[in-house]
Amino acid sequence: MRRGRRKKPKQLPKREHRINNEIRVPQVRLVEVGGESVNEVISTRDALKLAGEQELDLVEISGKSSPPVVKVLDYTKFLYNVRKQRKALKANQSNTGMKELRFGPNTDDHDLDFKLKHAEKFLQEGNKLKTYVQFRGRNIVYKDRGHNLLARVAEHLEDMAKIEMAPKMEGRRMIMIMSPR
Repeated sequence: MRRGRRKKPKQLPKREHRINNEIRVPQVRLVEVGGESVNEVISTRDALKLAGEQELDLVEISGKSSPPVVKVLDYTKFLYNVRKQRKALKANQSNTGMKELRFGPNTDDHDLDFKLKHAEKFLQEGNKLKTYVQFRGRNIVYKDRGHNLLARVAEHLEDMAKIEMAPKMEGRRMIMIMSPR
């Protein structure tokens, strides 16, 4: 006979809601029976009997309230609708990202126009925009050029974006952050 560690039995994932005989409180607040609104406090035994007569499940919706709130419904259909709602909420969520545009203090007009088209596209997609002027070497002397450049960017995009952070120096970069209107 082999001795050693015993295998643990597989455990089912814990359910979000208690159903039928898992509800172990004496009284519950019955809110809905098969799609019809009811709002009464009854014993758990009577609620289970009511659910059994209709061949549906007694599902605990809110266990933290006193008495717990329950509904009589088809549990699998209920789970399907909950998942469907969560998926719809997730799809409607907008992930606002941060897009960056980098300039030099000597950026030409044509290059500026080209990058401003990208900036417009980023803002229309709902992203925030971080524009910065990178100073390298002796170019740090031309801070006024960087400030003027960022002012031109802000002026061009003023109808579709608002300035969240005004131009300021951080190390060798002059940074400005804009968000869509």
